[in-house]
Amino acid sequence: RGGSTMGKQPVTEPFLIDKLNEAKVHFERALDCKHTEFDDLYPYMIEHPQFFWYKRYVAWSELLTIAGLCEEVSFEWKEQFTPQQVEYIEKRVMSSTVLDFWYEKNDSIEPAQR
Repeated sequence: RGGSTMGKQPVTEPFLIDKLNEAKVHFERALDCKHTEFDDLYPYMIEHPQFFWYKRYVAWSELLTIAGLCEEVSFEWKEQFTPQQVEYIEKRVMSSTVLDFWYEKNDSIEPAQR
């Protein structure tokens, strides 16, 4: 990632939507119990029984924060998600429903392949 190459440019819609997609992948990887940056930042927690819960919580918070920023500046963030996912994000609560049904049972939605 390296230093800030953007300088003092205003934050553009593509930039923020890009960050939103990164946050989405981060959350989906946490949901799927795959490696995320969290594992590297808190290596001492890997043995902790609540580790995956913390990891999901952090990723969910990040997703809500960036979606919230997009909303505040009227950027079109919702098309990055299914209508159901948009509803979860707007409710803000990381309920068991979110964890169980984030990937809807319909065709085209695949977990993050990265």
